[in-house]
Amino acid sequence: MGRPTVLLLLLAILTPGVAFHVPPAMKALSSLRWSASSTFRRTVAKNYSVHYIQQKVDHFGFSADKTFKQRYLIADAYWKKNGGSILFYTGNEGDITWFCNNTGFMWDVADQLKAMLVFAEHRYYGESLPFGNKSFRDSRHLNFLTSEQALADFAVLIKHLKKTIPGAKNQPVIAIGGSYGGMLAAWFRMKYPHIVVGALAASAPIWHFGNLVPCGVFMEIVTKDFKRGGPNCSETIRSSWDAINRFSRTGAGLRWLSEALDLCTALTNAQDVQHLKAWLSETWINLAMVDYPYECDFLQPLPAWPIKVVCQYLKNPSVSDAQLLQNIFQALNVYYNYSGQASCLNISETTTSNLGTQGWSYQACTEMIMPFCTNGIDDMFEPHAWNLREFSDDCFKQWSVRPRPAWIITMYGGKNISSHTNIIFSNGELDPWSGGGVTKDITDTLVAITIPDGAHHLDLRARNAFDPTTVILARSLEVRHMKQWIRNFYASLRKKH
Repeated sequence: MGRPTVLLLLLAILTPGVAFHVPPAMKALSSLRWSASSTFRRTVAKNYSVHYIQQKVDHFGFSADKTFKQRYLIADAYWKKNGGSILFYTGNEGDITWFCNNTGFMWDVADQLKAMLVFAEHRYYGESLPFGNKSFRDSRHLNFLTSEQALADFAVLIKHLKKTIPGAKNQPVIAIGGSYGGMLAAWFRMKYPHIVVGALAASAPIWHFGNLVPCGVFMEIVTKDFKRGGPNCSETIRSSWDAINRFSRTGAGLRWLSEALDLCTALTNAQDVQHLKAWLSETWINLAMVDYPYECDFLQPLPAWPIKVVCQYLKNPSVSDAQLLQNIFQALNVYYNYSGQASCLNISETTTSNLGTQGWSYQACTEMIMPFCTNGIDDMFEPHAWNLREFSDDCFKQWSVRPRPAWIITMYGGKNISSHTNIIFSNGELDPWSGGGVTKDITDTLVAITIPDGAHHLDLRARNAFDPTTVILARSLEVRHMKQWIRNFYASLRKKH
């Protein structure tokens, strides 16, 4: 989401009646990490300045004037006051410096768009905490963590920038984001068309709500990725669940499983086994999201085309249970121990990122209700139905709130968005989130760009020598649209004068 964290949803689906949780400190969810290179990262770090703005905790009420400091970053090395533009990253669920350092596309195109780069941190993430260390204390303090409040923060920030930075007042602003940030970019253009002239919404599953798309589409795409990865690969993973179940029937079997998978903490009961399965599922999901054509460390340090590497160990679903699970362990090592430094596998962690799991856990229980389900036939997972009531009960145990599954559709229009303009929806066909994204043109200004060889917002990553031609073309088309938006803005400005 980032990406919207899947594990907490999986735990809710896989473990009915047990309050779900998010793995503690997903330190390196450098997922959606732009692994341009360490050199690129250092360069970026030297070229942005850090700023803060006082934002209202509640933009939509009038009884309280409490404010908090929202952090934002500015890079203006290529910005031109005459004929320039402002590229505005709509921060998502994590520390904004992480997104800044990993969104190489914006840095790559800044020169040709004469652009100032602005990276705005999402409230309740990173340093932008409305109530400081009390921000996650309870639902009363979390009540202002919504996409609507975040968009209002962005609008207020842009007005502030235009007022306080000489030369910025009459420049076009383009919103850019990936995953949940991509959803925010699209919604920002929809709700504040007078603030931004257009938006690039990369890997933005704006239709993964209600019944707008089938609840099983996400897991089906994950499965297709593993089928593509090698013969019998998805079938081997499908067979692994029953093998785990058979070993889990006895204490000796649980001990063998714990040792065979080199787990940091031994499995002792049925709940541990369910947690193991959820962890395995998210591992396969993450591999699908970051199936990039070059080495990177977005979520974990990984080889190029990691699913193909994983599938080298998953060629035969017909071997004994013990051999099959030993093969699963070899596959897991590609994801968790490519660096060779892991002493054991921790089923409470799937990434090494700076994503804010507490905040997203709350959002996933309020507005961001994305149904997931599996049937074990069209996908490689155990069958699990989407059960909103159980999900709601788990949310109430965790946060004392109930989800509002229809609200996002009511707020942002669902599939009835044809009245809007100037939004690019880009999706990689390898990315499971594409199932909830816009993959066909809606109008001539609500355009879809699909990247056959692309995983999760590959187009927002920095240029790389191993980029497939399809993503190079996608980026070129995205820049072409942006240049047109900029030309139209200045043409309109000239007419007014």
